Amino acid sequence: MLYNSVIKGTFVSRPNRFIAYVEVEGTIHKCHVKNTGRCKELLIPGTTVYLEESDNIKRSTKYSLIAVEKGTRLINMDSQAPNKVVHEWLANGNLMKDTVKIKPEQVYENSRFDFYVETPERKAFIEVKGVTLEEEGTVLFPDAPTERGVKHIKELCKCLQEGYEAYILFVIQMEGVGYFTPNDRTHKEFGDALRQASSQGVQILAMDCQVEPNSLNLKSSVPVKLVPGSV
Repeated sequence: MLYNSVIKGTFVSRPNRFIAYVEVEGTIHKCHVKNTGRCKELLIPGTTVYLEESDNIKRSTKYSLIAVEKGTRLINMDSQAPNKVVHEWLANGNLMKDTVKIKPEQVYENSRFDFYVETPERKAFIEVKGVTLEEEGTVLFPDAPTERGVKHIKELCKCLQEGYEAYILFVIQMEGVGYFTPNDRTHKEFGDALRQASSQGVQILAMDCQVEPNSLNLKSSVPVKLVPGSV
């Protein structure tokens, strides 16, 4: 996926989860943050960030914050981007070669899954999670407790009983990482639910991304480590 009109700036502050102040060429701009997560390890005063300029004159903010530099690593932090790159990936037949239907935001019982995919012989639900939290080459999810995430995992397990395939795809919004693991320190219930789902047949996948200031694309599979001491 591509962004339009991307410029570089310096992060100043984030007074709430929706808004950040960024300096661009000596001027402070109020920007929309396209990620409501905490991202405290990313948005540090003085950090280089990247903004997409909007052509919508009705918006209250001219720019959206979409990426940030963390050391030598560029991390996309646009929470809408993972679904977009996965849609492109699915449309190219990367999960199922004979895909005939891709339906975003598909309702199943009490959940709304990110994608429903169908071939002449297979049908699957897919839940997508964007990952921006990195610690010494390890990437983790979630960065904050997510009861909604636990609910989705349990609903995916129900799909299996009715003949559907079920996938959870963690989109790592950076590259050059070692492995993905659930963040038990922050929300062990999520990790426990993920491990239980895997034991029941839900496919747990993780993929990193090629990240540029103006683009994001799925790149390659990353090892998933659900149980401490195993990859």
